[in-house]
Amino acid sequence: MKLLCPSIMCANLDHIKDEIELLDQAGADIFHLDIMDGNFVPNITLGLSDVRAVRRNTKKMIDVHLMIENPMNKVQWFIDAGADIIYIHPESERFVIKTLQYIKEQGKHPGIAISPDWSMEMCSELLPFCDYVLVMTVNPGFAGQKYIDTMTLKVKKLVEVKDHYGYRLLIDGGCSLEVIQSLSKIGVDGFVLGTSVLFNKDEDYRTILNRLKED
Repeated sequence: MKLLCPSIMCANLDHIKDEIELLDQAGADIFHLDIMDGNFVPNITLGLSDVRAVRRNTKKMIDVHLMIENPMNKVQWFIDAGADIIYIHPESERFVIKTLQYIKEQGKHPGIAISPDWSMEMCSELLPFCDYVLVMTVNPGFAGQKYIDTMTLKVKKLVEVKDHYGYRLLIDGGCSLEVIQSLSKIGVDGFVLGTSVLFNKDEDYRTILNRLKED
């Protein structure tokens, strides 16, 4: 069954409690929070207070996608705030394996986020240390971008070895209904849902998530 992961930066943050409750009741599996520092990517989005707010209003899993420099210096903050899964970008950290091991030692799920510019081969040594792998199919930093078609080959390569390494593979960026249908058929485990398919639509969250689960 597909993991459906609403991207909270696309939600109505003026009514975050209501949004989380609606998404939870509608069948969301993991709440996805993009954390940007304005340095690693040219944008600033959610922070610790947002992670705490989501944690207060759901018992579902929360992931944080750390688009920040030197995440090892900050991961404990997000562990303490209630995150269950922590994604880091290999290019943002000097000692990536050490950081992934630390997350695991704290009883949380370590993961890497692979940007479009990074190949699978560039991060293959990291895969044994990951519970989750997040493939960025748009350039990190902004919502509303379209899926980069050439990322599909990378996704297929990661699907081929995911059972060997034991990680779950998720897609982040431009996840339209068509993209979700296509990639779930080849073995992708889950999708981050933003404005392409979930938010700012005429239908309610339950209707949309039920359709995505069925397809």
